[in-house]
Amino acid sequence: MTNDIMTLGAHLSISGGYHKAIESVAEKGGNALQIFSASPRFWNTLNISPEAISIFLETKKRLNVHPVYFHATYLINLADENEIGEKSKKNLIVELNLASKLGIKGSIVHTGSYKEGRTEGKYKVLLTNIAEILANTPPDTFLILENAGCRKIGMQIEELGEIVKVIADKRLKICLDTCHLHASNYDLSTAEKLDQFLDKFDELVQLDKLELFHINDSRDLLGSLRDRHENIGEGNVGKEVFRLLLSHPKLKDLPFIIETPGFDGNGPDKRNLEILKNLSAGY
Repeated sequence: MTNDIMTLGAHLSISGGYHKAIESVAEKGGNALQIFSASPRFWNTLNISPEAISIFLETKKRLNVHPVYFHATYLINLADENEIGEKSKKNLIVELNLASKLGIKGSIVHTGSYKEGRTEGKYKVLLTNIAEILANTPPDTFLILENAGCRKIGMQIEELGEIVKVIADKRLKICLDTCHLHASNYDLSTAEKLDQFLDKFDELVQLDKLELFHINDSRDLLGSLRDRHENIGEGNVGKEVFRLLLSHPKLKDLPFIIETPGFDGNGPDKRNLEILKNLSAGY
């Protein structure tokens, strides 16, 4: 894999409009993007003007940034049996309908948690909410479940596989975050260990369900169950893991999105992207 065909991007701010994030990632040397549709810490009604949609589509085409993803609000909990679960479902239905209008591939979701523990009732609510979201959103969008780095739904690959197989919908995809995998004690530090992990993922989930990677280093040790991102090469995941991922033939067509704190503390930056480009070239 060479730099000119690698799909590499960042999660960036939508301050000033969605199209500003497109311009920002292009300036940083990326060709893919992740954004929030609105503030991730509140339930928001999305009201985007036709003009704003047009500007976004034109900017995305002009700068050749693709794919683009939404990251859903942090408030989502699809296993909640009460108001939060219902709000989560409705929020994602609105977001995926907007994604279709913007040519955005889908929404990446922290699925949530069972709170005091998994019950059959909570599990049924989770599956029902996912199924209803998929049934009420456009066929050109994906609902993308992200693996967890702490004691929440999707901490183990087996759990993601179970959900995917029960739902059995081609629009339900998976995002793997390297910091979360590290926190959950998945060791990818050698070519052999990465191959074993990918074989296990293919068996339990299927590799064609893997939509993208979040590429983040970690401030914490392997198996810590702590989700604290660090800049590439500055944490405990290690550059070798990123080099192996970026060069693996089974992953070569996947997008890689950074959510790093930035070397200046202002979020994902050009320097993090350049480090990954160099690693992909074998430097």
